[in-house]
This record gives sequence, structure tokens and C-alpha cells, in this order.
Amino acid sequence: MYHDFFGIDENPFSNTPDPKYLFMSPRHKEALAHLIYGVEGDSGFVLLTGEVGTGKTTLCRYLSENLPDNVELALCINPRLSETELLASICDDFGIRTQGSMSSVKNLTDSINTYLLDLYARGGRAVLIIDEAQNLRFEMLEQVRLLTNLETSQNKLLQIILIGQTELKEFLEQPKLRQLSQRITARYHLDPMNVHDSREYVAHRIHVSGLDENIFRSGAVTEICTQSRGIPRLINSISERCLLGAYANGQETVSRKLAREAAEEVLGKATPSPKPVFLVLLAALLISAMGLIFIAVNPLGFALPAQVSQSTAVIWIRSKLESSPLAAPYIRKHPRSPDPSTVN
Repeated sequence: MYHDFFGIDENPFSNTPDPKYLFMSPRHKEALAHLIYGVEGDSGFVLLTGEVGTGKTTLCRYLSENLPDNVELALCINPRLSETELLASICDDFGIRTQGSMSSVKNLTDSINTYLLDLYARGGRAVLIIDEAQNLRFEMLEQVRLLTNLETSQNKLLQIILIGQTELKEFLEQPKLRQLSQRITARYHLDPMNVHDSREYVAHRIHVSGLDENIFRSGAVTEICTQSRGIPRLINSISERCLLGAYANGQETVSRKLAREAAEEVLGKATPSPKPVFLVLLAALLISAMGLIFIAVNPLGFALPAQVSQSTAVIWIRSKLESSPLAAPYIRKHPRSPDPSTVN
């Protein structure tokens, strides 16, 4: 479709976690530094959380493809498992041959411990990364915590990195999980990018894909970054829809109007334009004027304070209304304040 139209071989804004397209914004650099600390450290848990679509899984894949040669990795991307299934999955990733029943938690744990001790003796390190960890049940988190008890007198045998959405951070704050929470030595929350980093992100993906750098006009990029709120997944989805829309319309560039239309389709709702300031001021003036007229007419006969009913603005409005043949019959008569010049 649009690949041939724009002269590219692949979709530059695919939402698959391709490390080739990883953009290292300052936030992503900090997040990666925490993950590397988890690999090189020996203190138990590292926690990486973030909003949906901020790039946590892409960072995880990048890390897994750039580990030192002496590091063995077990990656769990489906935490909706039972305790035995999780331990069996760890054994599979590490290539551990278990003896005895595969349904025994003790047997699987002993097999993992034996493997880790042998790996440690050979100068190796073992890392377990659990992605989408917000889906772990309490019992599963307890089982994961118990794995950190596998240690020598000086070092942990298994480093564990938990990666999940914002609710994981909130879940770990529960009192019943305080033992696990206390073992987390590094925490980082990956926030969405700001507008500047978002613009750099779009430019980076365009450059990697070989797409013409001028295809997205400046206003279009600003619109994409604003409507996506700096979330990479939404930036990708809106940008891809822009390319499809440009192809369908036979346009060689993406305008701001096209970007707004693409955002509306992706986000599933219209993105309202900011209201001009003068309309807001006009509405405020109209409301104020209606309030003064209501006080001047006082159709319900409220007993109003003298400083209100006898204010200059109210008296002026009442006088104008009383002089009008149409409005005068509806004006409730109010005693006028005496003229100071006539008072003895």
C-alpha cells in the first residue's frame, strides 16, 4: 500500500517492540540504566513501571539482546501462570533439566538452585525478567520473592526485574507485600515524553526507516505529539494513520489537518479546538450582565442587602428598564435612596 508510495520497505511506526527503532529519550536512558543496574547488581529486585505504551517492553527486548556473554536470561512475558508453570517456564528458559516430578514446586526450586550455584561457580550470572508483572497474583509474587532467597553467603544467585504498568507500583504498596517491597533496591517510573522528545522520537523513526524527512510538516508533528500526550504507542498509531491517509489522498506530505483527522480516528473521539479567549470573556460578561438585570428586576421579591440593591450599576439598569414601555410593567418597585442634597 503506502510502502511503495513513499518508497519504504517497512512500516516506520509499527508498534512491535523492535529494538532497532528504540529512541533513547532522557527518560528511556534513565529507565535502561536501572535495568542494567538490575543485571549487574546482586541485591534482589529492580522495578520498572510506566503508563501503557511508554516503551517498557521495547527497553526489555533491547536489554535482552545486549546482555554480556556471562549473563543467562529467563524472560517471562506471560505472568498469568500457576506457581509450578512459572518455575517450569524459568527452567525452560535457562535450559535446566529437571529430575523428578514437574508438578512439584520443591523439585523445580531445587533444580533452579542447583543450576544457579553451578552458574555462579563458573563466573556466570542469572537474570529473570518478568514483563507485564501487574498481572501477577499475590501467590505468584510470593513465589517470585522466595526465589531471591537463593543465595550464597555473599551474593544473590538470581537477579529479578519486574516490569509492569502503573497499577503494579500501587499493588506493591499493600502491607501484605511489604517483604517483597523491602527487597526492591531500585525503582523507576517511565513517564510519557514531553513535546520536544516526542518530536525527536518521530524524526528518529523516520530516519531509521529511510523515509523522506520532510514528509511530516512541522505543524503535523506538533499535532501528533500533542494529541498522543507523549505516549510512543499512540505516536506510532497516529503517525501510521497519517501515512495511510496521505496515500489515500495522493498527498506526498502530511499536513496538520491530516494529522488531526488521524488522531480523531485513532483516539476514537474528536479532538476539540481550543476556544478563542474572547469567547470566554464574552460569556463571562453576558453572565454578569444577566445577573445584574435579575437583581434589578428582582421578580421574586427577595430582600436584598442595601449595598446590592442600591449599587450604582443596579440603580442605572433599573432606571433604564423602568423607562422602557415594554419592561416597566414587570419591574418590582423599590424604594429609592433619598437624595443627600434634600436631607435637612
